Amino acid sequence: MSALSALPFLKPVHLRSPRGSAGGQRRHTLPASEFRCLSPEDAVSVFEIEREAFISVSGDCPLHLDEIRQFLNLCPELSLGWFEEGRLVAFIIGSLWDQDRLSQAAMTLHKPQGTAVHIHVLAVHRTFRQQGKGSILMWRYLQYLRCLPFARRALLMCEDFLVPFYQKCGFEALGPCEVAVGDMTFIEMQHSVRGHAFMRRNSGC
Repeated sequence: MSALSALPFLKPVHLRSPRGSAGGQRRHTLPASEFRCLSPEDAVSVFEIEREAFISVSGDCPLHLDEIRQFLNLCPELSLGWFEEGRLVAFIIGSLWDQDRLSQAAMTLHKPQGTAVHIHVLAVHRTFRQQGKGSILMWRYLQYLRCLPFARRALLMCEDFLVPFYQKCGFEALGPCEVAVGDMTFIEMQHSVRGHAFMRRNSGC
């Protein structure tokens, strides 16, 4: 059984349409929201959302298209996409890291023996922003990580103005990150995902 198939909060959610007026027949089921791990086939859609979200702000993307494909091939289980009616509206991409703090190498490497999940990017499609989707997706992602036996921490780096957002998601600031992109500097943040045996016993993990 895959990790995803064991997690009820990541399974597709469907909204049923009301019964038809004639004969009491039910209309076809309309797909609503679905949360699932991403695949390499999703890479272009991921990059289009990321490019629009980041280039206008910082002039660059956390991950380029070839890097997205790389991570979705190496560790698709550390990604999560939010689809509405089959359309990708938000996503997170992560990989494993094997050191206490992030370094430049963490930007492009996946360390299969690592216990820290490096969250490279969280992005929401422009037409779905200001709806709380980023917070909801992060909450689901952290719940998912708690069910992965190898995951101990989630790490990310962000600009100063995003620190309050991630603090509301349960992250704590570790201080300045040693990684810099041009003139941009970042704060490194951490969220513990271990020590949740009770949750594992009662969540179907």
